[in-house]
Amino acid sequence: MFGGQVIPPSKSPHLRKSDKEEGNVEMEGLLHSTGSNDLKIASLPITTAARMPSPILLWRFKVLLFFLWGFICCKIGWDSVMRMSVNLRDLFLYEAFLYYNPLLLVTMMVWLWGVNLWVFAVSTISYAKIFDLDQNHLTHREIWKVATWMTIVVPTSMTAYLYLYSHGEVSLAASQPVLLYCAVSLVLIFPFDIFYLSSRYYLLRTLWRIVFPLQAITFADFFVADILTSMSKVFSDLERSVCRMVHRQVATIAWFEADSVCGSHSIGIPIALVLPYIFRLFQCLRQYKDTKEKTTLFNALKYSTAVPVIFLSALKYHVLPDSWTNFYRPLWLLSGVINSLYSFYWDVTRDWDLSCFTRIFKCNKPSLCSYLLHGRKWVYFWVIGSNFILRLAWTYKLSAHLRHNYLTVFTITALEMIRRFQWVFFRVENEWNKMSSKSNLQLSEISSEEDKLLAPNDHNV
Repeated sequence: MFGGQVIPPSKSPHLRKSDKEEGNVEMEGLLHSTGSNDLKIASLPITTAARMPSPILLWRFKVLLFFLWGFICCKIGWDSVMRMSVNLRDLFLYEAFLYYNPLLLVTMMVWLWGVNLWVFAVSTISYAKIFDLDQNHLTHREIWKVATWMTIVVPTSMTAYLYLYSHGEVSLAASQPVLLYCAVSLVLIFPFDIFYLSSRYYLLRTLWRIVFPLQAITFADFFVADILTSMSKVFSDLERSVCRMVHRQVATIAWFEADSVCGSHSIGIPIALVLPYIFRLFQCLRQYKDTKEKTTLFNALKYSTAVPVIFLSALKYHVLPDSWTNFYRPLWLLSGVINSLYSFYWDVTRDWDLSCFTRIFKCNKPSLCSYLLHGRKWVYFWVIGSNFILRLAWTYKLSAHLRHNYLTVFTITALEMIRRFQWVFFRVENEWNKMSSKSNLQLSEISSEEDKLLAPNDHNV
């Protein structure tokens, strides 16, 4: 009808035998070609997937590279230190440790924070709701990714500093910590949408609210401020490092004089140590202004007890030895004991509220972590005991006149961060319990009001 060839049906009696056979051959060929094409298409992704290495193999390869890089850094650093004379070795290590110690401790805290988030993610605690985070907040995997890069960059810069200084390239060695500090600062304030822009700006806004508590204090504000009090040693080392960079004293002997502007007797050290406690003190006063709760005043008193510990210790370098031994040293010891005991009492009774330990380490799915830790009494005994011991040891870190042994101070600071890491679990759990009980109370009030409205009314007609 349309000018095309008319093809009779295959069952038509008018088809000859040869036509039927030709039709069958063509049909079989079509089916065979279609089937072979399907097999080729189906086998194509399988071949491509077979060429891709498994995620476990990639992860093992990355871990192997990571440890290989660590071994190379340790080997180069050790050989560089051994090249120096014995007289200069301790002073050189002390200076190198001063520049990189703050960022190493920050890196450790980021790793521990990732562990905190991982436990919250698998448990029944909604940390995003507690901190009022949006859906784009960083997960524990992204936090660990950041910590991994920090673990790579900071020791690499330190190794370069050791190598260049030991081989006579003093000016290049002096530039290493300066470049690292500038790079970290630029990454934090970088205005473009890379390197987790929303999370970086969330952190910067929180720090701004901590320094200037001109608005109502949120849970995230005083939570981060509490963590900063555990990092006060980091701030004092940052102050001295930046001071030496500004005065061009990096990789020189100008800072050996204790009474110099960047020396160990500088007034900037106790000021940097006390700033996190002052910020937290002002937050408590702001909370009292907003809520009129007397508990916030007692909390402010707790942070004020750290002030005499810090400044009495700094007085050792500015008073006569007899005055220090007979008068100021006993006062320093007394203020240190008061601060440690008061802080320990507040941790256990207020920040943690031991009466409602029900959610921590309770996972959504059964796991070894939940089986070993959830509801176990030894966990609470360990946390309380270690918190008490580390609170007492923390006084050592706050004391400027005990800072000459930098390895001991670094160890105590690292232990304080582990204590704060433990504290985070129970502090967040306590806040979640308060939010849950408040929401349950509101639901019960709403249901009771609905029952009253739905209840039949007896009216006499």
